[in-house]
Amino acid sequence: MKFSVVTISFNQAQFLSKTILSVLAQREDGIEVEYIVVDPGSTDGSREIINNFRDNIDHIIYEPDAGPADGLNRGFALATGDVFHYLNSDDTLERDAFRKARDWMEAHPEVDVACGHAWAIDGKDKRLRRVWSEPYSRLPVAYGESVQIQPSTFIRREAFERTGGFNIENRSNWDGELLIDLYQSGASFALVNTFLSNYRLHETSITNSGKLISALELWNRRRFLRLMGREPNGLQDRIAGFFWRIIKHARNPVASYERLAKGPMFQRGVK
Repeated sequence: MKFSVVTISFNQAQFLSKTILSVLAQREDGIEVEYIVVDPGSTDGSREIINNFRDNIDHIIYEPDAGPADGLNRGFALATGDVFHYLNSDDTLERDAFRKARDWMEAHPEVDVACGHAWAIDGKDKRLRRVWSEPYSRLPVAYGESVQIQPSTFIRREAFERTGGFNIENRSNWDGELLIDLYQSGASFALVNTFLSNYRLHETSITNSGKLISALELWNRRRFLRLMGREPNGLQDRIAGFFWRIIKHARNPVASYERLAKGPMFQRGVK
């Protein structure tokens, strides 16, 4: 099983080396990893860092793009692996993530999209708390009460190609929309019950800074419309959303406790 990994890089030099090294370390387990890095024009030294790893990166794309989703599409257009994965330039993989993902996906060939869990970390790599992926099901996803952790998600090539890739118009939740495209194209989803990545929160991350709030509110409505075939209709849907929130917290009381004890995380889809 060959993995193709795309990292989109843009002015996150302070974290980029750790991201790249976490991908390259997966090869030490004998895993075949094709690595593609996309940088549309960083000016903070990121390109110098990428060039330092040039001998270990299969493809480097230095050209302007129309945003993160477009950059990912350009990267995956070069991919030749059996399983696709994408890792933001401030997140990292756990040391044995790909070995665990390979073993799980080989044992479950019927599954197209495998979602694991992650650690939330700060800018200095301190673990803040755990974050869990949840089962992908239409209703809880539509109501925003089912989360799939992006850096711990693995997608079979054939399923990705059926979607046509990421929606380049989506600037707030391109990963969430890809999952809807996968679901609506017939992909099967399952959980990998292990922690595969580290999801970084820092002062300039979308999650932690409060950026793109209005765009995310629009995305929430679009997600509902795509999955439900209608606009939200007030009280009825607020009640339904509350119901699915109760189900969410009852399903994983440990996650609910950690959210109460250590605080929520917003914007990039973690609640």
